[in-house]
Amino acid sequence: MHQGHCWQCEHPAEHNLFCTFCNSLQRPQTDYYAFFGLPHKLRLDSADLQKRFYQLSKLLHPDRYTRRPQREKDYSLEATAILNDGYRVLRDPVRRAEYVLIEQGFDNGEPRSKDVPPELLEEVFAWNMAIEELRGGDQSVRPQLEKARDTLQGMLGELDAQLDARFGEWDSGHGKPTLAAIRAVLNKRKYVGNLVTEVEKALTA
Repeated sequence: MHQGHCWQCEHPAEHNLFCTFCNSLQRPQTDYYAFFGLPHKLRLDSADLQKRFYQLSKLLHPDRYTRRPQREKDYSLEATAILNDGYRVLRDPVRRAEYVLIEQGFDNGEPRSKDVPPELLEEVFAWNMAIEELRGGDQSVRPQLEKARDTLQGMLGELDAQLDARFGEWDSGHGKPTLAAIRAVLNKRKYVGNLVTEVEKALTA
């Protein structure tokens, strides 16, 4: 079989999931966007993505290939795994952005001290103290932590709005500086998200 040709009939496959001549299932592409037939954009239509997911789920289900050649059985299992993983990533704006960043050569963005929003520096110290006090049995700090949770959740909303605006910028021009800005917002979002988790854990313990 020649590269780019159907393994079954050897007609040009043109990177399609199914051969246009014999309809045999081909080796699936591992790129999530290509797999779903979507343009490389950060703003996606969630209803369209879901529709594609359900359509592909029916076409790729292993039960459809029980009487097909072993190669197609294997491709069905491989494609189903890519389908499920890809859907989990692409339907979530944060995971989607992380995926594109890694594709474009950026690191995985573990939060660092410089990612702490400046306006939170003093408050984070106070919140950490309150968390320790609550864990030690001091219920008087509960209102302070409930207010902290509301503040942090509000910040997450603001950061999500910033992300969406940056997504639009990248979709228009695919510029590296925009991706760098997205990386910075994601780092801050991850830091704030971790704080929300810690406060929630303290309040519900």
